[in-house]
Amino acid sequence: MEPTPNSVGYAHDGAAQAAETTEALSALRRFARTRPAAERCELCSSEIGGDHPHLLDGKTRQLTCACDGCAVLFCGQEGAKFLRVPRRTLKLEGFRFTDIEWEGLMLPINLAFFVRQPNGATSVLYPSPAGVMESLIEMPTWDELFAGYSPLLVLQPEVEVLLVNRIGEARAYYIAPIDAAYRLVGVIRTKWHGLSGGPEMWTQIAGFFASLERRATPVGEAAHA
Repeated sequence: MEPTPNSVGYAHDGAAQAAETTEALSALRRFARTRPAAERCELCSSEIGGDHPHLLDGKTRQLTCACDGCAVLFCGQEGAKFLRVPRRTLKLEGFRFTDIEWEGLMLPINLAFFVRQPNGATSVLYPSPAGVMESLIEMPTWDELFAGYSPLLVLQPEVEVLLVNRIGEARAYYIAPIDAAYRLVGVIRTKWHGLSGGPEMWTQIAGFFASLERRATPVGEAAHA
């Protein structure tokens, strides 16, 4: 049976509509894949922006994303479960470790962050492909170790770190939020390839410190002996 002109037109229109529908669905899928998921407060589930507060659980040492309201509510009283992570980043232009001091730490990588504990002790942590590792070298108390450098004597326990970058020719020292140190650990953990880490990882680390440098406020004093 010969198709009538109307049936030919209907078939053509139907095919065109099907093609348009397929194209629209494909575009919608591409949009769904590329549109970032909204971040939410882990305490009240409200939507939060990218630049939101982080809270540190005093027992588990885990970081929690929070809205401004929850950050105030859950950190504003004595004995609260969470500690609010500050946002300041300072570059310590008058501070240094000598090569002998650094070698005495016997760290396998020239990156580390020093954490002041509530009892005054000093912890030395460093990133690795397996996550955060802690040096087993016994350290002096925080106040003994940094007695000659006042900005470090007011560093907040647990939520701020002395972040050290001595990769290659770099000799950079920062007071940074603990979440920044964890981001650096995440770069190494997720990007490490082969025996030496691979070029992509080292490029990511360079980018991390370039971003940190742009945000940092310089502070300077007499060099640490």
